[in-house]
This record gives sequence, structure tokens and C-alpha cells, in this order.
Amino acid sequence: MSDTDAQSVFFMRDTMLPQVPPPAGQSGPVRWLRENLFSGWFNTILTICGLIALYFLLRGLLPWFAHSVWTADTLSECRQIIAAKWGPDATGACFAVVRERWTQWLFGFYPRHLYWRPVLTLVLMFVAMAPVLFPGVPRKLMIFSAIYPFLGFWLLWGGSAWVPLGGMAGFVLGYIAWRVLRENRPLVGILVAVVIALLWWLLLAGPVIDLFRSIAPLAIESVRSDRFGGFVLSLTIGVAAIAISLPLGIALALGRQSDMFLIKTLSVGFIEFIRGVPLITLLFTASLLLNYFLPPGTNFDIILRVIIMVSLFAAAYIAEVIRGGLAALPRGQYEAADSLGLDYFQAQRLIVLPQALKISIPGIVSVFIGLFKDTTLVIFVGLLDPLKGITDAVRASIDWKGIYWEPYIFVGSIFFLFCFGMSRYSMYLERRLKRDHR
Repeated sequence: MSDTDAQSVFFMRDTMLPQVPPPAGQSGPVRWLRENLFSGWFNTILTICGLIALYFLLRGLLPWFAHSVWTADTLSECRQIIAAKWGPDATGACFAVVRERWTQWLFGFYPRHLYWRPVLTLVLMFVAMAPVLFPGVPRKLMIFSAIYPFLGFWLLWGGSAWVPLGGMAGFVLGYIAWRVLRENRPLVGILVAVVIALLWWLLLAGPVIDLFRSIAPLAIESVRSDRFGGFVLSLTIGVAAIAISLPLGIALALGRQSDMFLIKTLSVGFIEFIRGVPLITLLFTASLLLNYFLPPGTNFDIILRVIIMVSLFAAAYIAEVIRGGLAALPRGQYEAADSLGLDYFQAQRLIVLPQALKISIPGIVSVFIGLFKDTTLVIFVGLLDPLKGITDAVRASIDWKGIYWEPYIFVGSIFFLFCFGMSRYSMYLERRLKRDHR
């Protein structure tokens, strides 16, 4: 056989090679450390500097947390316990203040015998949110989701049951008018629904509520708004503002892209004005100036005024986030809607908005998280938020005068849990709606 013939003969293995473990540096923790912490000289220096900083940080924090005291009646008793256990120079956290005053951080000055009402409202809130947030929940629960805002208002503030029922009646009348006119004149149907609801609330709701109240006085003990505080106040303002600002932001985003000059001008003016004014200014407006624009003798609850202003503030930012999602859609999507013969509202509901909202999910959730944290600014209008208002009230007590870090750690941890939960749900929603798998 010649050399040429020998080279033309190919060898094919008829057995598999036995598996061998990967090299030590190519698997497990060693590979992760090399790729993430020591991938180069600069990354190595940063890792070493970070470890040094972490060492000095933990050297001070770990003993402070390890020497924590959870059972004491006063700050001085806490310090005595720490000195007796770990020496006179030892330092430690006095989380006994959290154990003693946690109800105040959660409920503010809400009557103690009525704590069941905000707790029940919170539980029902998760029930009402379930069909909106998770696809596996029966759609029939959406009826309860629509009723919940009025039920939650009644449970928190109390008073006559006919007040929230009268408010709900305005939405029902507007919805009926919209259903009648939506097929032939959708825009006219929306305008008529808004006008009917406003006429009901401004002219008819008061006398009708008084009539039913005189016939059947269904009521529970009322609670004034100045008794609200802590996380009951933050959740009330935050959840209500989130629920109101999202549809309002969608309407503003669509209005800003409208071809009608008046609607576009009003939407742009509103968005730019709200975004150019600090939230604190709007809160002062809600607290001091809004009553000047209301009829004499009108007593508009301060918490409801704050909810309105916070909702308008968040709606302006959500509108810009959604406008970015609308701008990201290819022009072909709009042309596809036109080719199918869909009108404006059908195209927005079935094709445009679902895709734009999916694109805008991270930005929308970021606005929601910032909105929930901004509820602490209500301290500037005299409401007792958990971070400043309730904490200062606790620290003003003789028993806990001088305590500092522990209340802020407790309040910050609860805020973190809520905000982290919103961010995790955002990521879950993005994964569920993702269609372009590769």
C-alpha cells in the first residue's frame, strides 16, 4: 500500500471514551470565583478592596447585632442588660423598642380594638389583586376586585355603608352608559359616562345617600384620618395611588400621541407641569390650597386629597414610560391593525397597548416602587408616616428617648420586603409574557 492510499484510510472509533471529571479550575466554586471575582488584575484589586471594606463593616455590625436585646421596657434597661452580659464597654442593638411598639409602626394611632379592620382590608386586598396579577385565578373574582376599593374604604374609615355604595353607583351608571354607546360611538360613550358619573356624585349622590341613611342606618364605628399612621397609612396611599395612576397614565400617554390638537395639548401640558413640580409642592397644594377651590363648607378628607395628588404625580411619569413603550413598537403593528379594519379603540386594546405595556413593565414597576417609598413624604402635611412620623413619636417617649438606628432598621426592612416583592413580581411577569424565546 502506497503512502497516498494509507492517508486515504480514515479511522472511526467504535467505543465511547469513559467520562472524566473536568479540571479543577473549570468547574464548581473555583470556576465561579475566577470568572466573577478574579478574572483580571483590575477585577482582582476591586475584589480585595471590597473584601477589606466588608471586613471592617462586619467587624462593627456583627457584635452590635449579636448583642441585641429583645426584651426590655426602656432604653436604659436595654443598656444595663448589655453591660451585664457583655461588659461595660459593649454595644448592642435594643430591638426591644420594636417588640414594644410594633403595633404603633403598623397601625399608627388607629383604635386598638379596631385593628381587625385594617388587617381584614389587607387580606381582602390580596384576594382582590389575585385575579388581576395571576392568570390561574378564576376570572369571576374580578367582580370582587371591582367592589374592593369601596369595601376597603368603608372598612378603614367606617361610618355609613351608604357612602361607598353611593360612590360605587356613579361608576355603575357611567359603565352602563358606556356599554350602551361603545359599539357605535366609543369616544362619545366615554364622555357621556364621565358626565353621568360626575352629575351623580355632584348633584344626586348626597340626597340619595341621606335618604337611604335615614331609612336603614347601616354603619360601623368611624375613624378620623388623623388616627391613621404607620404602614396602614403608607399602604392606603400607595395602593390607591398605584391603582388610580396606571389607567390615568395610559390615557395620558395615548392623549399625548393623539392627532387631536386639544387633547394632545392638554396631555402634554399636564405631564410637563406635573413632572416639573416637586411632589412636596403638590402635597402642600393638597393640604392647603385645594379647599379654596371647593364649595364652602366642604370637608374633603386630607388622606383622599393626598391620594389624588400622589396619583396625578405618578400618572405623569407612567405616561412617559408608556409613551416609550408605544414609540418602541414597529410601525408595522399599527399598519397591521389598519389592515384588519380595526378602529382606534380596538387597535389600542387588542394590538398596540398589550405590546407597549409589556415593553414598559420595568419602568412602570420602578415608578410604583418609587411611589410607595414617596408615601413617607406625607409627614410634611401632618400625616404620621412610619419612617419619620411614628418613629419620632416613639423616640419622644421618655422610655425610648435616645434610641436611633433600631427603628429605622425595622421600618426600612418592611419597606424592602414590599419593594422587593414588587420587583420579583415584575420579573415573573416579564418571563410569563416573553414570547421571543431563543
